Amino acid sequence: MKHTDKITITEVAHLAGTSKTTVSFYLNGKTDKMSEKTRQRISEVIKETNYKPSVAARSLNSKSTKLLGIMIGDITNTFSNQIVKGIEDVASKKGYQLIVANSNYDYGREEKYIDRMLSMGVDGFIVQPTIQFKEITKKAKKPMVFFDSNVYDYKTKWVKTNNYEATYEATVSCIKKGYKKFILITADPSLLSTRIERTSGYIDALLDNDLAYEKLIVEDGNIKNPKEILDFLIKHINEKEKELIFVPNCWALPMVFIALKDYYHLMPNLGLMGFDNIEWTNFASPSITTIVQPAFKEGQQAASILIDQIECKNEENGQQVLDCIVNWNESTL
Repeated sequence: MKHTDKITITEVAHLAGTSKTTVSFYLNGKTDKMSEKTRQRISEVIKETNYKPSVAARSLNSKSTKLLGIMIGDITNTFSNQIVKGIEDVASKKGYQLIVANSNYDYGREEKYIDRMLSMGVDGFIVQPTIQFKEITKKAKKPMVFFDSNVYDYKTKWVKTNNYEATYEATVSCIKKGYKKFILITADPSLLSTRIERTSGYIDALLDNDLAYEKLIVEDGNIKNPKEILDFLIKHINEKEKELIFVPNCWALPMVFIALKDYYHLMPNLGLMGFDNIEWTNFASPSITTIVQPAFKEGQQAASILIDQIECKNEENGQQVLDCIVNWNESTL
């Protein structure tokens, strides 16, 4: 007996000669008071009909769906991939599954996806938010953990890295290595708290050492052609002085590196420092210095904090700062 049409839990109960409640108990693992004969009948009907209970149907009989909603700003980069892998590493061990959405750092998409995930009955959220996201948190009414970028306050749960301190210290190290001129190429810093922290760390290190800098702001996702960057660099690169270029956005670093192809011979006197991208920066020629976030661990910690909230254990520190490291390479002294 094979059913090709999707059948309901009511039909499974009818075919097994038992109640819908009993089938529901079976599906949710509550079989301790159920006879072996009843368990066997339900098991056979489910196998024969290829019955697949929907998440919505199961959530009606359980307080938890074991689903986590994950909102990523840009799913295409390696940092985001490692975050999701870290979340999944912890979630799978705890019996949770992930629903992942890509917001493209757009508030409208954030709002739409949160609403959709709420309708699917997720138990909680892990979110890489834009600055505007705070408005959405008021209506979500589910446990929520922010990562990477955040609307930080004492009430929220979050995991972040020490972006400001790591950038400040790396920049000071470059100053001590003899760099005299400085360039910042960044996407709009005001959109994400992460960008604010990284650009502020760079700028503050320069100002604290009485050093000036040139800045180019590039549009998000709109630098597939590096001509804009190249035109800017041609105006500001001085081959006679030691100069450092800092790119705090992982997606912009490859385009800056491509734009610099006629200047590779000047490195490391012409320095280049970015964030993450270790999947290719170690193998580039010259290899590129980057500040590296512990993305996999960040994902693990975010998942641990969220599940701790969902299960009301209150064992995890709800606000955590992880340390970045500097991967020094040939593009800097």
